[in-house]
Amino acid sequence: MFSSKLDKNVIMRHFFLILFLFSTVIYGQKTIPEVLKKYNSERVSYINVKQASIKSPVVFLDARELIEYNTSHIKGAIHVGYNKFNQKLVLEEIKDKNTTIIVYCSIGVRSEKIGEKLLKLGYSNVFNLYGGIFEWKNNGYKVFNHSEQETEYVHTYSKEWSKYLKKGIQTY
Repeated sequence: MFSSKLDKNVIMRHFFLILFLFSTVIYGQKTIPEVLKKYNSERVSYINVKQASIKSPVVFLDARELIEYNTSHIKGAIHVGYNKFNQKLVLEEIKDKNTTIIVYCSIGVRSEKIGEKLLKLGYSNVFNLYGGIFEWKNNGYKVFNHSEQETEYVHTYSKEWSKYLKKGIQTY
């Protein structure tokens, strides 16, 4: 099939170059704003961490997977998940459709999708936490583990996403 070992080496180099370029396109965003601009439609209004930290009364909903939530979450947040979004729990826990709800995930992509579902359910005061739990921690706010003890650990979803967490201890 190949005329020489040299041809195989050239093909392999091209393959790895294409793989590198593809991964740069997929994971090449250098900042949280770049990622959010690329993946979000902004159909759910953003709220920044400072505004979210002083807003009251508010219900925080964590749109990450359970292992992420158990590693760390915003105090009092209700875990609703993403892949298996728990709509029933939301409807049971938040009866008033005018309640201020702040949805968050790692940086704000998954939480926008859950926020859109909440709007379709009739909730009218839904916000997406800009930069998610990473920005919460990056700005010095506390996070808590499954035992409701303060922790420095933050589940970063994956090694690629961990670059956006600047404070705390990364785990994935």
